[in-house]
Amino acid sequence: MTDRPRTSWLIPALLGSAAALGASALYAVSRAREAERRTPPIGDFITVDGVRLHYVERGQGESLVLIHGNGTMIQDFLSSGIVDKLAQRFRVILIDRPGYGYSDRPSGVWTPRAHATLFQKALQQLGVTQAVVLGHSWGALVAVALALQAPHLVRSLVLASGYYYPTLRADVVLASPSAIPILGDLLRHTVSPMVGRALLPAMIKGMFAPAAIPERFDREFPTDMMLRPLQLRASAEDAAMMTPVTVELQRHYRDLDLPVAVVVGGADQIADVGRQSQRLHDELPNSTLIVVPGMGHMIHHLAPARVVEAVELASKQSRAAAA
Repeated sequence: MTDRPRTSWLIPALLGSAAALGASALYAVSRAREAERRTPPIGDFITVDGVRLHYVERGQGESLVLIHGNGTMIQDFLSSGIVDKLAQRFRVILIDRPGYGYSDRPSGVWTPRAHATLFQKALQQLGVTQAVVLGHSWGALVAVALALQAPHLVRSLVLASGYYYPTLRADVVLASPSAIPILGDLLRHTVSPMVGRALLPAMIKGMFAPAAIPERFDREFPTDMMLRPLQLRASAEDAAMMTPVTVELQRHYRDLDLPVAVVVGGADQIADVGRQSQRLHDELPNSTLIVVPGMGHMIHHLAPARVVEAVELASKQSRAAAA
């Protein structure tokens, strides 16, 4: 009797794996479509250098630009309540960063400086000549890059829960596979949405820790939008880029010749206060540091009044500097 080839298991295993990946891909497409059906665009669109950006405007007055962090979108600021308050005296402009919400993200290297170039042109199209700019978390890097590249545009900065100096980060290592071309595409369109759905509750809890997740965020923020393949790609690329971009940007912080308000939760478990916000404050002579004790990374949700206070302070200081 002839023995069966030792590789006889290979073809069934490959077929089974292909079937599983196919099912995962169909699941990912279905959930992405459902997420977009439940959360349609809420703003307008503008095209800059071939990139379509989704944005929202609220209020009138002095221009204020809000730049969200990694993994989120416009609704992050809207669900925090700060936009309602700030729109009483500012023209508040919120833009989905490339790959988030309903903004495109063409292939390329989307550094904070690349974001800043795009945002500068977008704001020009929107008729903004000067603005206060607030960036949260990864968005703080974009805000800093924008101020460095367009000092005539940025009157003052508000940097919330930012990451400014390179450190060893586990999330950079974990995000790297999903940021690799081809492999990342395969993961994002098959298994990553399912894995992400399982891990997301703990990840969101960590963003607010040690404080509890506010009920309004739980009710209004569309978490399913975070698990679409394009947004997973954007998030993975941004996470993988955090350390290298700060190596470059940190050499230019002392060139920031404008008022800067740095606001952060004293118990932030994502970006260490001493190594990040405190260090930046020590380096910038024109900065003010606001530390809210016991609060975590999502400071605009956990202490919205203090973030509004930081914006008003930055606006006041920029007017005084211009007088």
